[in-house]
Parts: sequence; structure tokens; C-alpha cells
Amino acid sequence: MRKDSPGNLVTNPGELRRLARVRNDENRDFRAYLKELPCSSRRIDATVKETLQDISSRIDCTLCANCCREMSPVLGTTDIRRLARATGITVKEFTAQYVKPAPAGETGLIFKKRPCPFLKANRCSVYEARPHDCRSYPHLHRRDFVQRTIQAIHNYGVCPIVFNTYEGLKDKLARRIKPQKG
Repeated sequence: MRKDSPGNLVTNPGELRRLARVRNDENRDFRAYLKELPCSSRRIDATVKETLQDISSRIDCTLCANCCREMSPVLGTTDIRRLARATGITVKEFTAQYVKPAPAGETGLIFKKRPCPFLKANRCSVYEARPHDCRSYPHLHRRDFVQRTIQAIHNYGVCPIVFNTYEGLKDKLARRIKPQKG
């Protein structure tokens, strides 16, 4: 049994990064396995939801805040207006001070620097005004998980909730559902 079995959650950001590198091939193989499973997307999503709820209930994001250090949320117009209002400056001032265009191939704006400029003592200082990407993170609650597994694999080395949920899915789905031989 792995030391990071469901009862032993991995939460250390350095360990997450290390295990993400070590398990990259395994994670991609599991992704391919999920795509071939002879069951509905709804059933897989229900298993993701069940696993996510269990893991989320045992992890305090404010002890980590690694997403705020490592990720670059894409900011829409609504996000920028909301953040500008929360910081008491104009949209123009906010844009000049905090954001830049997303890298080539992506649309929208991102924060100029990481960690997030609003991260204070592992907490979001503008929590009620946080961007949509942050509100939705780690995006595991969204439908059609199988179609978004690349995103989960990317976040696996960043977020303890993603890491432990993905590992829990490997355990649950590989045990309960066997691929059909064809």
C-alpha cells in the first residue's frame, strides 16, 4: 500500500511536485483508462464528486495556498471590475498596476506576478471579489471530468485536493470497474 493511501493525505507542496513528476506516466495511463471505461460520464462524475467531497472535508486550503503561489488565473472583464472596486481603484489603475496579457495562445489577462498580489498570510485579501477562475478552482466539481483530465493532471502537482482526489479515483475506479477486454 502506498504511503499516500486515502487515509494518509499528501499536502506538502514539495512532495506534490515530486510525486507529479514520478507519476506522470501513471497519471496519463489512468487518463487513457478512464476514457476507455465502459460506464457513463455521469457515473464517473458521481465518483469524482464523492471523492472530492471526502478529500475537501479533510484539507484546509489556508494551510497551503499553493494555488495562489503557482497558478495564474485568467481574468475577465467582470473579474477586473470587481477587483478594482474591492481595492478602491479604477479599472484603468488596476489594470496598469496588476495585470498583463496572458501568454501567446491564451486569451485574457493574468496577474503580472506570482504569487497572487492579494495573497496575505495564506488567505485571499479580496476573497469576496476573487476572480471566477479562483472561485472555481480546482475545477473538479465541473461535469465531464474525463474530458478535463489533462487539467487535473496539470493541477495534480499543485493542489493537495486535486492530488488526493485523483489518487482516490485511481483506487476506486481501478478496483470497482475493470476495463472490458475486446
